[in-house]
Amino acid sequence: MNPETHRSLLEAIAFASRAHQGQLRKDKATPYVSHVFRVCLVVRHVFAIDDSAALTAAVLHDTLEDTTTDFDDLKKHFGAEIASWVAALSKDKRLEEANREAAYGRQLAGAPWQVKVCKLADVFDNLTDAAYASPEQRQRTIGNAKRYLEALRQDLPEQARRPWHLVAELLAQIDQG
Repeated sequence: MNPETHRSLLEAIAFASRAHQGQLRKDKATPYVSHVFRVCLVVRHVFAIDDSAALTAAVLHDTLEDTTTDFDDLKKHFGAEIASWVAALSKDKRLEEANREAAYGRQLAGAPWQVKVCKLADVFDNLTDAAYASPEQRQRTIGNAKRYLEALRQDLPEQARRPWHLVAELLAQIDQG
């Protein structure tokens, strides 16, 4: 990565830190921002993808869905491509849950490979966290993972095949155990 690439990613990390300030994970103890950092680390170190735009989208993946950040904020700071990827990683909360999940699955299925890899990293991290969740939350995470893997399986580009299989293997281990 060149210095400009590092600067953009570091700016995204700082942006996500501010956007998620004060939020906690479901365990009520872990700062939420640790999740977005881990998703970025999964993309880079587990999936071995060093595409700077994908890493930036990974760090920002929950800013539209879970903070007061809007599309224009992301576009202004990170450009139209990153903003559109983060939008593709965000559910439309105006819809009722069943319709929202169906629309989200279609959105993921038609997304660019970078979006698919970010979502796979998100699922990977959520599955890893499921070990510390209540049995009810764990089953919900497993169900979501199955649904997202199915949606992402369609037209799976080369860059996302290995990550998809890694997530599927992790899901199988957790689901059996």
